Amino acid sequence: MDPEVVAAILERIRRLWPTSNDMEITLEANPGSVEAGRFAAFHDGGVNRISMGIQALKDRDLQRLGRIHSVEEAKQAYEIARKTFDRVSFDLIYARQDQTLQDWQRELREALSMAIDHLSLYQLTIEQGTAFGDRYNRGKLRGLPEDDLAADMYEVTQDICADAGMLPYEVSNYAAIGSESRHNQIYWRYGDYAGIGPGAHARLTLNGQRYAIETWRNPNKWLEEAETGNGENLKEAVSLEDQAAEFLMMGLRLSEGVDLQRYESMAGKPIEGARVATLQDIGMIEIENSRLRVLPQGRMVLNSVLSELLVD
Repeated sequence: MDPEVVAAILERIRRLWPTSNDMEITLEANPGSVEAGRFAAFHDGGVNRISMGIQALKDRDLQRLGRIHSVEEAKQAYEIARKTFDRVSFDLIYARQDQTLQDWQRELREALSMAIDHLSLYQLTIEQGTAFGDRYNRGKLRGLPEDDLAADMYEVTQDICADAGMLPYEVSNYAAIGSESRHNQIYWRYGDYAGIGPGAHARLTLNGQRYAIETWRNPNKWLEEAETGNGENLKEAVSLEDQAAEFLMMGLRLSEGVDLQRYESMAGKPIEGARVATLQDIGMIEIENSRLRVLPQGRMVLNSVLSELLVD
């Protein structure tokens, strides 16, 4: 997207909605497409935070992940971003093919030496129906770590980041205090958000009803529909039961946890007490001041914790 388009969108947003004086405006960027002149123009257009998809600090692993940039290109792009913006985050993926615990510790410490105030650190997972899933099914993804090693990588990530002052405010996101990603917190706290452009998703409350909204994925189809309407291809009312489940699934990713009273107002009932007690007894969750939080041990098996809590 050209900087001029970004500036025009932000100008229209300010015209349509009230905005805060310190509004966070994040641009996601791939290292292979970063140019100093374009970044300066994005900054002048109103962008004040960059999230960069570096993914790995080893060239061989970048190639395995299907990335078109090199480590050197990523570092050059990151330096351009640092000189242009006060807030810059980047992503790394761990539990990669043939990666040892020591490899990840070294790479993470290098990443922290580069970082300003925020890192997103994702464990590689294989999802069916994706290119990685297809490669895995064909036996082309060898050397993936066993579950125990992946768990060890997660644990050392917590420790090393904490020592560097980067606290895990969400399962995969680490930040200095006050530098947490605001737009991501909207999703995880189950707030309303608009989705604009091809393939965008939204959750909006309109006239007291919450809706799930998707727009056309194909850019040409979206543009054609947007010029005559609004570009939406799906707009479904979300039931209170589904809202409660979504609220729990998103909110328990956060270290702050969820407000149980808000959950009960959506679900019309509390979470089943025996299941909560069992998870508390085995050190997976805690409840304090009507907030339910998943403890570090539980975050490593968050999907299992959620399954227990959401079963009728």
